[in-house]
Amino acid sequence: MLAENIENLVKKERREGEQIGMRKGLEQGIVKGRQEGRKEQMHEVARNLILMNLLTDAQIALASGLTEEGIAALRTTLQH
Repeated sequence: MLAENIENLVKKERREGEQIGMRKGLEQGIVKGRQEGRKEQMHEVARNLILMNLLTDAQIALASGLTEEGIAALRTTLQH
């Protein structure tokens, strides 16, 4: 009887631990996905502004949130 109660308690605690772990993993995945989405959006804005060929790299960096170095690298990849 006591052994059975302990075993049930251990199973319950394990399930709760697994649920907590899954929740934390899901939350981390959501955060990472949002960060990647923002980064993609920043690159898309920069790419569109580069293709318009109206602004300097400094202006594009300011508008997109990327660095000037990042803009220069993106500009290089678009030219090839």
